[in-house]
Amino acid sequence: MGAQVEAWDSAAADRAIAVLKAVADPTRYRLLWALSRQELPVGSLAEMLGAHVAAVSQHLAKLRTAGLVESRRDGTRIYYRAVGPHVRGLLEEAALAASASFEDPEPAGGPPATAARTRTARATARVPSAARARRPLAE
Repeated sequence: MGAQVEAWDSAAADRAIAVLKAVADPTRYRLLWALSRQELPVGSLAEMLGAHVAAVSQHLAKLRTAGLVESRRDGTRIYYRAVGPHVRGLLEEAALAASASFEDPEPAGGPPATAARTRTARATARVPSAARARRPLAE
C-alpha cells in the first residue's frame, strides 16, 4: 500500500488541455508531424499542405501559443521547428492510442474476432461465385 496519489494540479491540466486542443486539428497535426522531423519555412509548409501561407501562419501561431513550435527569422523568411523530441512522441502516442481504440476486442468466452472473420471468409470462399450471385437479398 505504498502507492502515492498525486494531487490534482489545475494549472498543469489546463496546459495539457491546451496542447491537446492545438494538436486536435488535422492541419496542425500534419504541421507538427513535418516540423518534428526538420525545420521548415512557412512557404514550404503551405506548399506541402496545399494551403495559403496566411492560413498556415494562423495554425503555426496557435501551435506556438501552445508551446509546441518555435520560430526563427532568417532575412525575410521565418522558419519553424518543433520545440523538442517530446512533440514527436506526443504525435506517435496519439497514433498508437488511435490504432488501439479501433482493434477488435476478444469476446468473453469466445474465439478472437479475427478467427471468426477468418472462418466466415473461408466459408464464403467455398461458395461458387455463381451461387453467391443467385442468393436472394435479405429484406
